Amino acid sequence: MNNTKEHIYSILAEVTDPEIPVLTILDLGIVRDLICTQDNEIEIIITPTYSGCPAMDAIAFDIKLKMIEAGFTKVKITYTLSPAWTTDWMTASGKQKLNEYGIAPPINVSSRMNKLLFDEDENIPCPHCGSTHTKLLSEFGSTACKALHQCMDCKEPFDYFKCH
Repeated sequence: MNNTKEHIYSILAEVTDPEIPVLTILDLGIVRDLICTQDNEIEIIITPTYSGCPAMDAIAFDIKLKMIEAGFTKVKITYTLSPAWTTDWMTASGKQKLNEYGIAPPINVSSRMNKLLFDEDENIPCPHCGSTHTKLLSEFGSTACKALHQCMDCKEPFDYFKCH
């Protein structure tokens, strides 16, 4: 059996977020490490996007299912909360997929540290038309990790994947 990290990452690339199915768990950056033993035991270490995220159990189940389908029978999923997940761990490809799906991607947290942390008055670019003439409607969108905004030019509401 091929238990190289490269092969396992190719399997994990098929596991999608149940709340945002255009994103894989690799796009999200929640896979922190892989440990492979000689007897084909695989430990996959993941960090939740936030503690209490309801999607994590579904993600762990989907990981195990994909690994079993690939022939791995000894799969352990380990959660780690430290360091805490940040939207900076999302891939550029994942952020592009979000935008194309109609969800404004997070603005890089580390590039915003010189500002007051998470200035919600900042105009988030509309994923539909690209305008920055937008406003916050609600701190919470369709899930707790998103905020609801509206574009003042095209008038479309949209979710913004909040930075953290």
